[in-house]
Amino acid sequence: MLQNIKKFRIFPARYGFFPYIFLIYLVMPAYYVSLERGWKQVAGIGLLLLFLVTYRQLYNTSNKKTYAYWLVIQIILVMILAISYNLYNLFLGFFPAHFIGWYQKKVYFFRALGFFTLSIIIPLLIHWDSLILESMYFYGIFIIIMIVSPFGIRSMNSRMELEKKLEEANEQIEELVKREERLRIARDLHDTLGHTLSMITLKSQLVHKLISKDIEKAKLETKEIERTSRTALTQVRELVSDMRAVTIAEELIETENILKAAGISFEFDGDSKLEDVPLLTQNILSLCLKEGITNVVKHSEANNCTVHLLKKPGEIELSISDNGKGIDEKAADGNGLTGIKERLQLIDGFGEAISHNGTKLMITVPIIAREKKAGVGS
Repeated sequence: MLQNIKKFRIFPARYGFFPYIFLIYLVMPAYYVSLERGWKQVAGIGLLLLFLVTYRQLYNTSNKKTYAYWLVIQIILVMILAISYNLYNLFLGFFPAHFIGWYQKKVYFFRALGFFTLSIIIPLLIHWDSLILESMYFYGIFIIIMIVSPFGIRSMNSRMELEKKLEEANEQIEELVKREERLRIARDLHDTLGHTLSMITLKSQLVHKLISKDIEKAKLETKEIERTSRTALTQVRELVSDMRAVTIAEELIETENILKAAGISFEFDGDSKLEDVPLLTQNILSLCLKEGITNVVKHSEANNCTVHLLKKPGEIELSISDNGKGIDEKAADGNGLTGIKERLQLIDGFGEAISHNGTKLMITVPIIAREKKAGVGS
């Protein structure tokens, strides 16, 4: 029972506070109803409550027939309140006008818009004798806006839906690319390293048997194992070099987009074109940059972030600074610094987080073209 109460929501969470803010437009209709007396006041209160029900149901209904049912009831309620209570209640028409714009199919959209237009005109015709020229202009302008607004809402919803589908498609493509890359790496590892590692295992077993019988032959086999292991190391480095790596320049573009979306201003100082730096080094630096920026967005509460990239003779310095609340030194490792340090160890790099007027993450990586030199001396 308690679980069902917790799950109940007046409006879906994805719409935020907008549906609640829109309810302010019910103040005037409620005032006009309060001016009535007797059964008419009671009926008016009932009509407004039913209007609130239709408003909630239109936000929560996904079934097309049910949606149309509640929309028709809401339009009829607007017409009744405008005819029987006060003509100003016509402005409740902005509610159904908003929901009409949600129709994607033209046939449903224009059918609903036609019915809505008719329901707005009927109260005007009934109260025509009581209208003066000024009020006719007033009503005319707002009625035109009401009838036109569903087109804008429909266009906006269509664009949002298209952006959502495009984002989902991009995520699927990215996932497929990652999956294909994993399969390729797995195939390459199996094809290139499988045989080499099997040979090392067999020779190690042979050395274990020979060490008590023929030491000289065992020594020869250990040299062969060393040669084979060097070959395996070379193969691994070649595979890593051929992997699809993310460059610093690419990651900086993504960094700017992430910070912009989080409302954090971004500044970059340095040269992102590290053409002579190995892709493995760039890839690990990019992963560290991504982790550092993620921490800024999630934990810093900053409004500004600066990335410095400095290439020195023999090393690269990357720093990520923010003007946030800083970090507790004891909790620093829990905020992703451990993962950054583990990645940097692969390329003999070093990382350190300093908390002073915000947080500064310092990363230093040596530039050693190991991939190019791996074959020498093998």
